[in-house]
Amino acid sequence: MYENTIRKYQLVIPCASRTGETVPKARDYVADLAASGRHHFAAKEMRKALGVSADAAKLSLYRLAKRGLVASPARGFYIIVPPEYKRLGSLPADQFLPALMEWRKTRYYAGLLTAAQYHGAAHHRPQEFQVMVEKNQRPIECGSVRVSFIARKKMRAVPVQNFNTPRGTISVSTVEATALDLAGYPHHAGGLDQVATILAELAEKIDPKLLTAAAKTAPLPWTQRLGYLLELVGAKDRAALLKAYVQENARDWTPLAPGARRARARRADDWLLYINADVESEA
Repeated sequence: MYENTIRKYQLVIPCASRTGETVPKARDYVADLAASGRHHFAAKEMRKALGVSADAAKLSLYRLAKRGLVASPARGFYIIVPPEYKRLGSLPADQFLPALMEWRKTRYYAGLLTAAQYHGAAHHRPQEFQVMVEKNQRPIECGSVRVSFIARKKMRAVPVQNFNTPRGTISVSTVEATALDLAGYPHHAGGLDQVATILAELAEKIDPKLLTAAAKTAPLPWTQRLGYLLELVGAKDRAALLKAYVQENARDWTPLAPGARRARARRADDWLLYINADVESEA
């Protein structure tokens, strides 16, 4: 249907009038896109469909944004804001992010605290939508919506699954990959106490075999840390295969809390881990 919308404007209105007005107006173009089920577009697409200059398109988009009808999470990329999200000033992140990343031709997956929510851990609601990418990108602020990007090595090998949204599907790390990322990026997850709390909520959903397979996409220190934390929250059975993997592959000791002092830290011999922090789960 979107292609029909484009053809409609190309056939009916090939260019702007001498007064700079577009007929039909940009507002009609946006309304027709929404009616066809599409809630995103590129500025170049609108300009082409209306047959207007770059300046005329820019002015039209500015006016639409002022009315709260569209918003721009990235330069040149626009989303249509339905009435129910007008106060938010944007679509929710999961409803525009897949289209944005496809437009950018960038691999991604929703991870960390955001992924934990998809898997049922709702102990703490994240203040921003967390997205894993291969290279760092600037955060997004669109209306009241905030999106942060975290670089993840070997992300193409990280197991993911799709979740449905009102606008399509979004790629999210599996529960096992989410657990590993939380252990690898505790500073992005509110600290080790919160990581332990979330792991306690997710533990029943973790498949030990899939967890060990996912561990191959992550640095060994993440696995060592995760195994200890799982045992700490009473999920020893979920960590058994992971322990065998660590004992077979790990050679170096690593701190439980990255960057914290190791002096006088006790040791968890099974995980080759310096316990240099006290961790308490709230679950």
